[in-house]
Amino acid sequence: MSLRGFHIIFILIATLLCLGLAYFLYGGYRQTASAIEGVIALASLGSGLILGGYGVWFIRKSRRLAL
Repeated sequence: MSLRGFHIIFILIATLLCLGLAYFLYGGYRQTASAIEGVIALASLGSGLILGGYGVWFIRKSRRLAL
């Protein structure tokens, strides 16, 4: 596996983990209304969206490069 392929898979897994954590914590927040769960859920959602955007940017940029 190339370095490019590994990087894409790593970013995909990290994105899915962030979004999964956000979903899990949002469920806990709805049941308990704990402020810390809501804050961490929002931070995890934001991180997942940023990682997803970075993944798209990296795929587009790496097509032009000879890696």
